[in-house]
Amino acid sequence: MNETVKLADLQQGVRPVDHPTVRMGRIGVLLLNLGTPEGTSYWPMRRYLKEFLSDRRVIETPRLLWWPILNLIILTKRPGPKGRDYASIWNNERDEGPLKTITRSQAEQLAAHLKSVAGDKVTVDWAMRYGKPEVRERIQALLDQGCDRILLVPLYPQYAAATSATACDQAFRALMEMRWQPTVRVSPPYYDDPAYIDAVVDSMKRDLAKLPFEPEVILVSFHGVPKEYLLKGDPYHCQCVKTWRLMREKFGWPADKFRMSFQSRFGTAEWLQPYTDKTVEALAKSGVKRMAIVAPGFSADCLETLEELDGENREIFMHNGGEQFAYLPCLNDSQDGMKVIRHVVERELQGWI
Repeated sequence: MNETVKLADLQQGVRPVDHPTVRMGRIGVLLLNLGTPEGTSYWPMRRYLKEFLSDRRVIETPRLLWWPILNLIILTKRPGPKGRDYASIWNNERDEGPLKTITRSQAEQLAAHLKSVAGDKVTVDWAMRYGKPEVRERIQALLDQGCDRILLVPLYPQYAAATSATACDQAFRALMEMRWQPTVRVSPPYYDDPAYIDAVVDSMKRDLAKLPFEPEVILVSFHGVPKEYLLKGDPYHCQCVKTWRLMREKFGWPADKFRMSFQSRFGTAEWLQPYTDKTVEALAKSGVKRMAIVAPGFSADCLETLEELDGENREIFMHNGGEQFAYLPCLNDSQDGMKVIRHVVERELQGWI
């Protein structure tokens, strides 16, 4: 520090001439979602899959066993087929996946709302755990704008180590390299929050009213994880079950007509059951002709909902005797969806604004 600076100047906040520029006093909100490839061709898909499947939170198999499988088999064979799957849902106008389009809109709408509440004191940004925009980059962008307090908002209603935890891991890695860390809060999962349950059910009812048929069964599908993760203490399964129960109670249907399942498994290990594809097949074979699927564990539509549920599972149902099938969209950036995000963020910003 410049020794010629007087004590009175320091007390008044006057900095020496060689002091680095300091920006502070603002609040940042960072929405975090899973991620999407930068393109549907082989190499962008390979980079995305490598980053995703190299995460120890996602794949807990010992590295000596997993690395040969990942690098010699999966990253050689899967980029092509997965790229074609992404191409079927791609936002060609923006040249990006729908998850990125929707998450950006969620951030923009939240920013407009918070500006009306707190003026220019709060800056909202968004990032992806895998792919771009990168978590580290967007945290730095918030710091550069003077945000010395940051609220991290993992956009996963139910907590899992492979979703919420790994998103926060990435943020914490960035913080570990910072000399002057911001004060950080992390919003908790909101799987049983009445605002979330009400929004999901109200959205479902509006979408169902638009259908030309009444479903005999509604299937509530959550993303699956290996059963081993549950046995190790991950709360995800229990939180999914509670979300489903609260939805069913509010919806008013019996359990045999309002079912739950888990999707997106891969590999040979046992995953959380019942499996979505097997459940859809069994329903069709049992004589169910009309059904609908909803995926409340996703805050935005993506490959797992648009291609897997509305594509693959629709085909499974129709191929096995079903006649009418509907996929009910996620909350996305709809009025209901934004109501939930605003509720969570405003609750967690208490004491800051």
